[in-house]
Amino acid sequence: MAMNMAGSAGGGGGRRGRRRAAVMAEINVTPMVDVMLVLLIIFMVAAPLMTSSIDIDLPIASGGKQIQANAPPLTLSVKRTGGTCNSNVELYLGDSPIPANELLAKITAIKETRSEAERVVYLRGDKDVCYTDMMKLLGYIRQAGFKANIVIVPEGGS
Repeated sequence: MAMNMAGSAGGGGGRRGRRRAAVMAEINVTPMVDVMLVLLIIFMVAAPLMTSSIDIDLPIASGGKQIQANAPPLTLSVKRTGGTCNSNVELYLGDSPIPANELLAKITAIKETRSEAERVVYLRGDKDVCYTDMMKLLGYIRQAGFKANIVIVPEGGS
């Protein structure tokens, strides 16, 4: 008789243990959702900061406005590396360096792949680049059939 009671107590304990296991099988997704929302916010903040990897010190001027376009714009960056006017500048088309003598041929070839509305080049010039270098590049851009927008930092830091 004592064995029967021990057996039934063990069986009852086993049933209770199974109920507990069924409750533990449910997954609490709240912490996972919290982590995913934090990661989403981090990537939303970090994504606009990663648009251009070339460090250029843009000049400050009035009349600047935010660039808004459907397609990613064609960007030509000019960085002064030293010397005086008409000397050392580095050119970047997008994020890749390009020699000055290949620039006209390259953007002329790109023009054929773009529609009329997308034929705009955003010219990002370091504030220490000489005026003559910038005008020479504007001439190349116009000669290739593009419109040119010079990128500046608006006054007031907005």
